[in-house]
Amino acid sequence: MPKTIFVSLPVTDLPRSLAFYQALGFTKNSQFSGDTAACMVWSEAIQVILLTHDAWKSLTTRPIAPSTSSEVGLALSFDSRQAVDATHDAAVSNGGTADVNPVEDYPFMYGRDFTDPDGHIWGAKWMDPTAFPTCA
Repeated sequence: MPKTIFVSLPVTDLPRSLAFYQALGFTKNSQFSGDTAACMVWSEAIQVILLTHDAWKSLTTRPIAPSTSSEVGLALSFDSRQAVDATHDAAVSNGGTADVNPVEDYPFMYGRDFTDPDGHIWGAKWMDPTAFPTCA
């Protein structure tokens, strides 16, 4: 099995969150999904586990952060600026919040940040490594 990252996120409405992540291009892994959790696959190495609040609380006694906090920011890479905008638009059309941080628009990078319906911050990013400025 390749090294994989599983990002677990508490969500208030599992069906709404499932639809949100599917609209962004994630696919549901039914083998690891059920009534209280959904495993959403971004790539072979990256998966997001959406957990109802009750399921989350069965794993930890640490409190769920309020939707207005920023404990962590997650970013997904895309092949073009247009794909960044399309993903951002899909997020907003499916209950996310638009441009929660300033748009990053440089010759070597373009990014737009949004939240999912529960306030988790995601960034859609495009980068051109050949256009990165060189450090002296």
